[in-house]
Amino acid sequence: QTTLRAALGQATLDELLANREKINQNLQKIIDEQTEPWGIKVAVVEIKDVELPQSMQRAMAKQAEAEREKRAKIINADGEYQASQTLANAAQIISTQQGALQLRFLQTLVEIGTEKNTTIVLPIPIELFRPILEATTSKPSAPGPTSPKALTPTTTESG
Repeated sequence: QTTLRAALGQATLDELLANREKINQNLQKIIDEQTEPWGIKVAVVEIKDVELPQSMQRAMAKQAEAEREKRAKIINADGEYQASQTLANAAQIISTQQGALQLRFLQTLVEIGTEKNTTIVLPIPIELFRPILEATTSKPSAPGPTSPKALTPTTTESG
């Protein structure tokens, strides 16, 4: 038993679990060396099971949980980094392509329109109306029903 404990005490838990066959061969060799002078041959030495104390099992479970949380945080951080890189690339493309911002704005309006909202706030950029404003200011028009002069009330004095 002392030889067995000494041999197993030199191995880590991971080695015990992963390299049982190698450890079994090493134990067989050590026991053969000690029993051969007495004329005894031990046929098989084998580690069948490794039992750990409950406190060790709990500690290992906590460590495994911490490792899983660590990997999850790393995966989330990588995802956020990739998303920010993609957004930065999109912003770069939108800033260099004429009309891309207006197209994105219109896409956003379509997305908002499909939702079941009762209140919709539309921050409409003035750039969308610039062509209309320029077209109306460049043409002189006669006062019509919608022109400011047509809507101005007039007063008449009666005598």
